[in-house]
Amino acid sequence: MAIRTQWNVEHACSHHAVHNLSGRPADQRAGFARWLAAKDCTDCWKAARDADTGSKDAWLAAKRASEQQEAAAWAEQFDMPPLEGPEKALGWGERSRHQLMTSAHKALVIEGGWGEAGWAELEEKARKVGRAGWWIDQRDAEGADLVELLDSATEQDQGTENPFR
Repeated sequence: MAIRTQWNVEHACSHHAVHNLSGRPADQRAGFARWLAAKDCTDCWKAARDADTGSKDAWLAAKRASEQQEAAAWAEQFDMPPLEGPEKALGWGERSRHQLMTSAHKALVIEGGWGEAGWAELEEKARKVGRAGWWIDQRDAEGADLVELLDSATEQDQGTENPFR
């Protein structure tokens, strides 16, 4: 007798659904059916997810506002010039610059043993890159890579109104 592929599952939301588990190995079907039974059915899951969009949006907006506040305070404290670019990219660029510079400081100074002179030189290079898009493009980079990234920044990345050129 073959292991069944169709499973009638009563979900945690008390709805019943038939699930085709033929795409799973035979020895994993029963366990997966048990797992499905502990979850809401697809319709209830989607409804809950869609209903929760407001709180997710509010959480994300609060997180972005907090990050933006930290980035602005950091930029002022370390005399970083304002970034240039489209209005909607400026905040994202500022947050990306702050996060990458913070990560670089940790990797190079705190963990890497760099002295203040080396870090001051890196800060000067960072001040010259005024294009918000450049910082956004580097947002997933490792902090330790910032030296090489700044060395490869072009004149176009420095922006047009940057007084630190």
